[in-house]
Amino acid sequence: MDKMERVTLIVLDSVGVGELPDAHEFGDVGSNTLGHIAEKSNGITLPNMGELGLGNLTEVKGVLKNDNPKGAYGKAIEASKGKDTTTGHWEISGVILEKPFPSYPNGFPQIILDKIEEKTGRKIICNKPYSGTEVIKDFGEEQMETGAWIVYTSADPVLQIAANEEIIPLQELYDVCKYALEICEELSPIARVIARPFVGKDKESFKRTSNRHDYSILPPKETVLDRLKAFNLDVIGIGKTSDIFSGKGITESRGTNKDNKDGILKTISALKEDTKGLIFTNLVDFDMLYGHRRDIEGYKNALEEFDNYLPEIIENMKEKEVLIITADHGCDPAFKGTDHTREYIPILVYGKGIKPVNLGIRSTFADIAATVEELLTGTVNGNSFAKDLF
Repeated sequence: MDKMERVTLIVLDSVGVGELPDAHEFGDVGSNTLGHIAEKSNGITLPNMGELGLGNLTEVKGVLKNDNPKGAYGKAIEASKGKDTTTGHWEISGVILEKPFPSYPNGFPQIILDKIEEKTGRKIICNKPYSGTEVIKDFGEEQMETGAWIVYTSADPVLQIAANEEIIPLQELYDVCKYALEICEELSPIARVIARPFVGKDKESFKRTSNRHDYSILPPKETVLDRLKAFNLDVIGIGKTSDIFSGKGITESRGTNKDNKDGILKTISALKEDTKGLIFTNLVDFDMLYGHRRDIEGYKNALEEFDNYLPEIIENMKEKEVLIITADHGCDPAFKGTDHTREYIPILVYGKGIKPVNLGIRSTFADIAATVEELLTGTVNGNSFAKDLF
């Protein structure tokens, strides 16, 4: 097998394809993000991903099974005991967490709140698990009146801080998030601190802005990104990819300030450049705007939008280039609650000479990292499926 010059890895954030065997341990029996979106929408139109074998992974109303797909297809089990963004992406990059991050169903310890208040001179309100849109409705007016921080969490290991941009400058919000990450690393383990700015005059008009920023802890060990960078290859992170890895292993970060479409267009733009290595894109709207908000129609439309751009992505691939489409967890908008769901992730692979092969059920997301590394460097480091592609 000849080495490839570039791999484009696109994570459709939260597009799971059915419950994992251990879903009962997470309260997620019966979840199926993609399947339920298609079912509840009375069908979904994804002809381009369908041609790559998407319909072979789970029952998707409107997407038929394909006996002769244009690419390789399979799905993967999460070996780490989690279902959050950080755990999923780290495992995709080759790092399997032996111990899950803790979550904070009763809010964060008082010592964390005290230190943030002492550092910033601002009080904290809320400190509960909350929907991001609901928390600003319920606490936004108080935040504007008092200049306090809205601190909240979710079922994921994240601390989120919300503030109105017109009351507290963005840089001050970013600074407190960086500080919160430092003290949480010392006293109360989490994966990320997320800055959640919003605008508006009252609870009827409050709206979160695109100035969100994620501050992540460093991966506990070397990832495939580090090894590619050490190989003098480009590692271009698009969307929140760089944030998830705290910039480690990334040679260039290209954030998105708008939406999925912006991330897609930035990916296409990167494909047109003469780089060698990895383009690693995260499309967060599936999760942030539609999964957590239980917006089935919005989720469906976002999936169809991506599928419509897929031919243009493929048209800009060079001869010795491979595309891998996957996800990091589920977030079934037809399921109970508003949290992530413990699901298989899809693996769709396309490129010149790629065989229409069933890659089966991979025992870990980390097989993707092993495959990317072998494709780009020829080094076998894990259970790569590169040899099965050609």
